[in-house]
Amino acid sequence: MRDKILLLFFISLVLSGCVGVASKGIFGTGVSVALDPRTVGTQVDDSIMQKNLAARVLLMDKKYLLSVKTKVLDGRIFLTGKVDNPEEKLKLTKLAWETSGVRSVRNDIKIKEEFNFQQSAKDILITSQLRSAMIFNKNIKATNYQIDTYKKKIYVYGIALTSDERDLVVKEAEEILDVEDVIASIILVDDLRIQKE
Repeated sequence: MRDKILLLFFISLVLSGCVGVASKGIFGTGVSVALDPRTVGTQVDDSIMQKNLAARVLLMDKKYLLSVKTKVLDGRIFLTGKVDNPEEKLKLTKLAWETSGVRSVRNDIKIKEEFNFQQSAKDILITSQLRSAMIFNKNIKATNYQIDTYKKKIYVYGIALTSDERDLVVKEAEEILDVEDVIASIILVDDLRIQKE
């Protein structure tokens, strides 16, 4: 009897490690699989597309490892980061469109300028303020969003359960001091190709 209880405990311990964990890689943040409105199949497809694109970007030039970020949501590719010249931006856009299964590409990559510590610190502060505001707002599923800030412009990527939630995220972003623009690439659950039942 004791052996059966130990075996049952061990099995439940192992299996509990497989359920509801976060999927890493969405611009460095975890999105809870349980809260993500995409089906598991869509999440896997997006993850494969993202890893495929990231590998191809890295093969193009190793310097993009830290300077360019990719995000795939429901077959839609979002690119952010900084490159040295417009030709590189166009090459990365072309590379994204060549990814198997892509539905659309949004390229928010900026051309590099001289490093400005004060501007970078301000961008980090803006991102932190928006992340905190979203976490404390009970009407927003903060784990479904990724935030990038560049030169006081906030880029928000994610999946909203309702249009009210999407509007609330944009409103929270616009209320942050010193924000010049909010570029929201927020997909509604109803717009997903395949949804969880």
